[in-house]
Amino acid sequence: QVQLVESGGGLVQAGGSLTLSCAASGRTWGSYAMGWFRQAPGKEREFVAIIRWDDNTTYYRDAVKGRFAISRDNAKDTMYLQMNSLKAEDTAVYYCAATYGNFSPRQPAFAYWGQGTRVTVTA
Repeated sequence: QVQLVESGGGLVQAGGSLTLSCAASGRTWGSYAMGWFRQAPGKEREFVAIIRWDDNTTYYRDAVKGRFAISRDNAKDTMYLQMNSLKAEDTAVYYCAATYGNFSPRQPAFAYWGQGTRVTVTA
């Protein structure tokens, strides 16, 4: 089992920055990939970014390319999401997730999920 705990959410003005963290514990060795997803009010949860653990390969949804950066620290079993130039439409609950399966942005590929951290971007 893998336990994931997100932190770093909060209230920020448009154009500002936030860094989210996801701390993993339990069976973290050999984790294939981890990702960030988000769910805006009244909308379905959507993919944001993914990072492959062995070679740092990353992939982003188009709406966040150039503004968000996913990274990880193996020694700390922690993943990060640096969010810059935030927009009101980035307002959502952000979830981290881990998979031992395919490198895929599809939610069913992820077996482990955190509880989420809320990000609110004000105009």
